[in-house]
Amino acid sequence: MNTLNDPLENRNGQLFIDGVSAQTLVEKFDTPLYVISERRIRNNYQRLKAALTRNYSKFKIYYAMKANSNLAVLKVLESEGVCVDAVSPGEVFMALTSGFTPERILFTGTSVRNDELKFLSDSNVIINVDSQSQLIRLLKINVPKTLSVRINPEIGAGHHEHCITAGKESKFGVWEQDAVKAYTTAKEAGVEKFGIHMHIGSGILDSKPYLDALERLLAVAKKVHDQAKVNFEFIDIGGGLGVPYGPEDKPLDLQAYSDKVLSAFKAKMSQYDLGEPTLHIEPGRYLVADASILLTAVNTLKVTPYRKFVGVDAGFNTLIRPAMYGSYHHIIVANKLVATEEEKYDVAGPICESGDLLAKDRCLPRIEEGDLLAVLNAGAYGFSMSSQYNARPRAAEVLVKEGKYKLVREREQLDDLMQGQQQAIEWQ
Repeated sequence: MNTLNDPLENRNGQLFIDGVSAQTLVEKFDTPLYVISERRIRNNYQRLKAALTRNYSKFKIYYAMKANSNLAVLKVLESEGVCVDAVSPGEVFMALTSGFTPERILFTGTSVRNDELKFLSDSNVIINVDSQSQLIRLLKINVPKTLSVRINPEIGAGHHEHCITAGKESKFGVWEQDAVKAYTTAKEAGVEKFGIHMHIGSGILDSKPYLDALERLLAVAKKVHDQAKVNFEFIDIGGGLGVPYGPEDKPLDLQAYSDKVLSAFKAKMSQYDLGEPTLHIEPGRYLVADASILLTAVNTLKVTPYRKFVGVDAGFNTLIRPAMYGSYHHIIVANKLVATEEEKYDVAGPICESGDLLAKDRCLPRIEEGDLLAVLNAGAYGFSMSSQYNARPRAAEVLVKEGKYKLVREREQLDDLMQGQQQAIEWQ
């Protein structure tokens, strides 16, 4: 028997998501299917906001939209007053389309092209530069009124080495010894207002890495303030707030995080005489991960002398995290929630790759072809990292709210696989 957390519910052994039957959804929209709870997204945001407000009033929450860029999700967060952390011109375009005004969008990109810098400048969003090269090229295109610099605090953290975005091996950010030069260059070019930024990694469930990195970032801010004569409008400590994926994982103690990190922040602001800048934080997965599940149907059972495979119609083309990061996603049998977990299975997708496993050695109730599996915590880096690999159309997405549902992304069809391609080439 599975113990479910909001917005999931067990009704007589059947899975419901915020009052909507999983079985009803797949009968109407087929599988694989992402199901997103609007209420859970709002609750996650409001919980984070309340924890931060308790310790510091001047703050803004920037949603790291790379986690989930569905337009319906963006609309929900925009209505809550969230700002956006965008990492590409495409994300900026989608945020603007969803109703975010330019001053509510912070762009933080790496290896940015000149035409992209021109688009960003023309869009009037705030740009957070990642290198001296990017800074110089931006200033040649246009001198913005406000500019931020991403600092590498040389401390990184995260659930996987590919998710660590600071430290000695990281490609991100300006190093401490180059920070004063970057701000001096921008100020001499005519930039009037400044921010400073860091992001150390993703999927962090402990406050200590933030505290260590924050101390380094604010030491750099003090040096820039003193030597480049810069006052900061905002200080951005990045995101990376983790969520528990496994049943034994403990959630981030949000109140302890707020108490420790913001207390340290305020103490350093006073010690370094940096005033009261606005504090930015950039959660992604924290807001959306547990607000969505992936529904996938069992189509094959295969027993070999060594393994028991459950074949499903969602593979790493639909959810790449297990194959890419070795990530754990809890899986339940949506139509057998009261059944005893008595068999060990490998849950395998349809992709022609040996690594296409959503789970390995997973204890589940006895599986039959036609069963419906629900992969939990699929709202962050699920659809946004999906692909058409093996020429498989991408999944549909449905938004649910208090017993109601609405299709918010249509399932791709076979014709969509050929969009933009030319079948016949005639050489002159």
